Amino acid sequence: MIKFVLKRIGMGVATIFVVITLTFFLMHQIPGNPFAKEGKMPPEIYENLQEKYGLNKPLSEQYVVYLKNLAQGDFGESMVSKTETVNEMIGRGLPVSGRLGIQAFVVAMFFGVILGSIAALYQNKFPDYIMMIIALIGISVPSFVMGSVFIQFIAKNSSIFPTSGWGTFAETVLPTIALSLMPLASTARLMRSSMLEVLGQDYIKTAKSKGIKKFAVIMNHAIRNAILPIVSQMGTTLSTLLTGSFVIEKLFGIPGIGSFFVTSIYNRDYTLIMGTTVFYAILLVAMLVVVDILYVVIDPRIKLAGGDK
Repeated sequence: MIKFVLKRIGMGVATIFVVITLTFFLMHQIPGNPFAKEGKMPPEIYENLQEKYGLNKPLSEQYVVYLKNLAQGDFGESMVSKTETVNEMIGRGLPVSGRLGIQAFVVAMFFGVILGSIAALYQNKFPDYIMMIIALIGISVPSFVMGSVFIQFIAKNSSIFPTSGWGTFAETVLPTIALSLMPLASTARLMRSSMLEVLGQDYIKTAKSKGIKKFAVIMNHAIRNAILPIVSQMGTTLSTLLTGSFVIEKLFGIPGIGSFFVTSIYNRDYTLIMGTTVFYAILLVAMLVVVDILYVVIDPRIKLAGGDK
């Protein structure tokens, strides 16, 4: 087991290193520079800025310096913001992105399980068709399209839900729903398939033959077993929601890390691009590694890779 854990951690570290390397060198291929928006400036000032941020050094040397700073937990100074470091910006945006991701996760899991269960219980009937149409729309329509629709047809015509901002509960409703629709739809489809399989098992038929009420059979036997595949994918779903809210945050004017990332690309803010990318990579890989380890802990039937014990 220890060998398995160490192997997963090692693979995670290697993955993060590859992400850092690819992002660093690809980022410097982006046309333009972070000082273009400063307008025309004297060559002396431009050279001083280049020297301050190390942009006048060979790319390989910049890479080594960045790795050294990163090893100390320093993401560097933002090249555009004059008041905050990248660490401070991530620290300010993380609670916002975290709240949005967790709210979307709860909505997706709760309603996905309910809709999938209803669809299975009414297989090939009107409720099943309605639930699957909702799931199809959720999977097919990107979250930013749904977000735009919500802003245009709900927020602009309602005094309850603002078109942008963050702080009050009302300001979180529309972006949460927009972000949650795709995982909600996937959860509903998976729950429906799992529920149909469970409902056909012998122990369900036995419980019904004993005279147990249908509601009790569904709640105590069917759903408890059908939900296991949903539980197994919760870690991946949560990590995806936490790291996939870039466009939604920008669309609704939410001051989260995703919004900072989009802005950093527009401004060619190299250090902020690297900081947000690396942070998200570390978060995503860490959660996936934890999920892999929990799989083995929760279900001993899963064989460890290479026969590790």
